[in-house]
Amino acid sequence: MIDINIKDGIDRLKLNPAQALVVGFAGLIFFGAILLNLPIASQNGNSIGFIDALFTSASAVCVTGLIVVNTAAHWTLFGKIVILVLIQIGGLGFMTMATLLALLLGKKITLKDRLIMQEELNQFTISGLVKLTRYIIVATITIEAIGAFFLSFKFIPTYGLAKGIWFSVFHSISAFCNAGFDIIGNSMESFAESFIVNFTIGVLVILGGLGYSIYLDISNKKSFKRLSLHSKVVLLITGVLLVVGFVAVLFLEFNNDATLGQLSFKGKILGSMFQSIVPRTAGFNSIDMGAITNATAFIIIILMFIGGSPGSTAGGIKTTTVGCILFSVFSVIKGYKDVEIYKKRIPVELIFRAIAVIGIGLAIVVLAVTILSITEDASFLDILFETVSAFATVGLSRGITSNLSIVGRLIITFTMFVGRLGPLTMAFAFAKKQRSKKGLYRYPEDRIIVG
Repeated sequence: MIDINIKDGIDRLKLNPAQALVVGFAGLIFFGAILLNLPIASQNGNSIGFIDALFTSASAVCVTGLIVVNTAAHWTLFGKIVILVLIQIGGLGFMTMATLLALLLGKKITLKDRLIMQEELNQFTISGLVKLTRYIIVATITIEAIGAFFLSFKFIPTYGLAKGIWFSVFHSISAFCNAGFDIIGNSMESFAESFIVNFTIGVLVILGGLGYSIYLDISNKKSFKRLSLHSKVVLLITGVLLVVGFVAVLFLEFNNDATLGQLSFKGKILGSMFQSIVPRTAGFNSIDMGAITNATAFIIIILMFIGGSPGSTAGGIKTTTVGCILFSVFSVIKGYKDVEIYKKRIPVELIFRAIAVIGIGLAIVVLAVTILSITEDASFLDILFETVSAFATVGLSRGITSNLSIVGRLIITFTMFVGRLGPLTMAFAFAKKQRSKKGLYRYPEDRIIVG
């Protein structure tokens, strides 16, 4: 009922879709913080404190996975269930869950509801949004159930029937929603050489990071050549990043005894594969992030900043944003007047939007890193890693999260929140402003020297 109440409150505030998303997610985070701040949520029977509860709730709703306390050791079953519910709602979007409840209760889906859903799901039109929402919910439940089924083959023999099923369900949802929360205690380090755990978690993360429109396009077209340009770009950039990440981690960490060096050859391959997938924004780790080389950390920072794809459970500036910029660079180098890919021309408005998303993202990261460099006693690389992880809603850390000051925790909380909503919302705001002025007037053209 909380989602319905949030949605009704948004309706009364007369907010536009972008503002509605901000208020809706903020309301959900504060509600989660209240629940996690209850003594019943902590193993020691004491309140964790509202700042830490707020941080954890924001990390769950923003499907990030950064933690100030060990999830397995600190939270009771009640606390873990609250976190899991927040992950599921945050991954799918509060409007998706509110729409589900509205449909179950027979309530009408209004035009404003559809506009907010369009903003949240990053769709071109409001046509077919309710149908898409039904598909999202069914697809999510199906994929998470299949993931839990495969994980149970390893978790049940390891932890017993009841605990094994619970662990399988929790980590399947956390992986598909790209959250990265674990209730094992050391993420996936205990299963670094387990093929079924690495492969299942990896596939869930990739599927969660692709976006539901890709599933529909693939199921309808059944051929790469017939796919939409959006789907082709998502699959192309995702494939390139996975290969580059795999090769980089394998090469840079192969002989590092603190990470891949201690594993068998199979473990090295699985570890490299896993760590090339999870920066896209899941946050699990099968090797110690604090022990990786500086070069590997920098590669992972880049992968985290890019993130997943639009309309998915992942964060970051998105694969299509990077694709637009890369295609623009190639077009300039080749001397093309238009930006072309797969025999299609990309509108200049999309290039402007991509530049805006990257610019806003970099500005947020630079501002947060600057403040944290003043308030925190940690190396610059660790602070940069933590900030990008928060902004891109990844959840990987080099071990400084629990040592952050109150100011640092609030900065990271805000960065997670802005990273979940900011760049996408801002980019749409810029596009709408540009459309509203289109055709009124144009200034005379002039030139500046570039490069």
